[in-house]
Amino acid sequence: MKIDQFLKHHGITSNPFSEEDAQTDAVFKRACLETIHHPAWDKFFGSPSEPSTALVFGEKGSGKTALRLQATSEIEAYNREHLDKRVFIISYDDFNPFLDHFKNATRVGNAKVLDTWRLQDHMDAILALGVTQLVDLLTNERTDLSALTEDQRRDLLLLAALYDQSTGEPIQKRWSRLRRRSGFRPLWSRRDLQIGFGTTLFILLLLYLFPGLRTWQMLPWVLLPLTGWLYWGWRLARAEFKARSIRTGLRVLSRDPAALRGELLWFKPSDLGGQPLPSIGRDGAEERFELFRKFQAVLRALGYAGVIVLVDRVDEPQLVEGDPRRMRTFIWPLLDHKFLRHQGLGFKLLLPIELAYYLEKEDKEFYDRARPDKLNLIKPLRWTGPSLYDLASDRLQACANGDDAEVRPRLRQMVDESISDDTLKDALGNLRTPRQLFKFLHRLLEEHCHRHTEDQPRWQIDSDTFRTTLTAHLRDLDAFDRGYGHG
Repeated sequence: MKIDQFLKHHGITSNPFSEEDAQTDAVFKRACLETIHHPAWDKFFGSPSEPSTALVFGEKGSGKTALRLQATSEIEAYNREHLDKRVFIISYDDFNPFLDHFKNATRVGNAKVLDTWRLQDHMDAILALGVTQLVDLLTNERTDLSALTEDQRRDLLLLAALYDQSTGEPIQKRWSRLRRRSGFRPLWSRRDLQIGFGTTLFILLLLYLFPGLRTWQMLPWVLLPLTGWLYWGWRLARAEFKARSIRTGLRVLSRDPAALRGELLWFKPSDLGGQPLPSIGRDGAEERFELFRKFQAVLRALGYAGVIVLVDRVDEPQLVEGDPRRMRTFIWPLLDHKFLRHQGLGFKLLLPIELAYYLEKEDKEFYDRARPDKLNLIKPLRWTGPSLYDLASDRLQACANGDDAEVRPRLRQMVDESISDDTLKDALGNLRTPRQLFKFLHRLLEEHCHRHTEDQPRWQIDSDTFRTTLTAHLRDLDAFDRGYGHG
């Protein structure tokens, strides 16, 4: 007997339990993304019009990635209906590039590299993602930049010079296109070159018009272009010094020194005077707060009223390798109340359940800094037997053939009546997470079909098959919890 044959008998066109990861789950993206939510969804998501922070701890497979995908979908739908009050989404879930650059910058071994990670490094990484995404929008689409004031155009170009990490084309070419589109003083900004070339052309013209002048008579005039080029050299040296300082401060990014120096030369000294440029000193975080304010001001002028940062997959970076202690060292600097409650900025932190243990063991100083009591804390992301039962039935209906809700299948119809409703829901409750639910139900369907032939099919799963398969799966789940299985 085949699984397809069993499912089609119940009016199901495809296997709803074959995928285990929301990132690649076609059924979830097609039919469940906007309709099936965890009971704690409202607390997690809040309202897009008022970005808020939520701190979620969940087991592997409990639906953290699904929450991230659903939040992205909901915000995109909100943006389509509120063009003047959109929400800018930053997905902070691929940490490997930032950690690789950080390791190269600090020159510390793998075991100790995370010990020097700070809040400003997280802020730099988030700004890099946000600015790169914004520059993509502004350079690939004909976005009207007339709403930006001259100071905001300067801030936009400064942020792009510092944080744009696009690899699709040379950064300097991309920055120049953005500068031209913004109309940021294309000539007056390079008066150093104007003075140098202007004085040189003047002397060449003088020599052409008066070829009979003696050399000693021309000496004072020849020194004039030299003075002009000295001003260019001073500006070049100043830009080089700032570029080196910036590259030292941006430990999570790799900026081409020549490109950064060339971009800084387009700003007048007065434009950069007093601007918050990244550094690694004690005031490094304060500089990033000011850069965030500039970023948000540019976004507001372009129709974005708030910013949501989605943090996920903390256990996956190569330098972390799923070690809870390394995860704690890496993510704990981000738990700063001042940053997480920054005006107009909301964080959705989807963290592994292992970190909840460390949260409970922290001292008063940490709680005063992080204030988890104000972060919409969900610990853990819990699924009960009835909620998993409903989830399984919803998945079956999402794959059903036909639009009549009354004839759509439910899990109850596929299991023999000798297994009571309470027994069925209690059994599913032992699985704890949607991923384990899908693993078990796929395994159950497979085992049932192995026990029957196509000539003598059986359309309900008997109690013996259910109990033996559940026992074997719970044994594997227990081994995984103790670190001996693959889950």
